[in-house]
This record gives sequence, structure tokens and C-alpha cells, in this order.
Amino acid sequence: MLTTEGMLYIVAMTALFGLWAYGAVSLYFDLRYRFLPKLYAWIRSDEEDDDKRRQLV
Repeated sequence: MLTTEGMLYIVAMTALFGLWAYGAVSLYFDLRYRFLPKLYAWIRSDEEDDDKRRQLV
């Protein structure tokens, strides 16, 4: 039979897992839609700057 402490432990672990999963998904979406596009744009602009410098030489 399940004790009160056992039930509380299961509920707490389920809540902690839910928060962990939410954090992992939020991190994925932040990386995918916020940081990677900025990184790609920065890399592209850096390559364009290199091309302009090569044309000047």
C-alpha cells in the first residue's frame, strides 16, 4: 500500500520532471528561433565583409 510520503514523493518527482521537460523544450525553441538565426546572419554578414575586403585588394 502506498504511504503518504510515497505519494508525495511521486507527485514531487512528476512535477520536477515536468519542469525539467518544459525547460528543455524552451531551450530548444530559444536556440532554434532566437539565437541560431542571429548567428547565421552574423556569419553571413561576416562573409560579405570578407568579400568586400577581397574586392578592394
